[in-house]
Amino acid sequence: LSQATTEPPKKKPDPVTSETVVIWGLRLWQVIGIFAIFVLAVIITLCCIFKCRIPRTKKEIEARYAQRQAAKTYADKLETVPPLNELTEIPGGI
Repeated sequence: LSQATTEPPKKKPDPVTSETVVIWGLRLWQVIGIFAIFVLAVIITLCCIFKCRIPRTKKEIEARYAQRQAAKTYADKLETVPPLNELTEIPGGI
């Protein structure tokens, strides 16, 4: 059997709210806001560095595909062109 004690019941911890001080005297909502701004800044920076863009429409996707295909075709044809000195005669040259 458990013994009855005269000690007062243990106090429950205060509930965590947005006004609870978490770290360095900052409230919970301030810490979440700073973290969110940091994450957003990292995402924006990465998107600027790697130029990752999300096409919005089917038309835009198809236009980019056609542009890539045209660039590839141009590059392939450019490789078949002989060097300039083989195409032109240099005056006084052998």
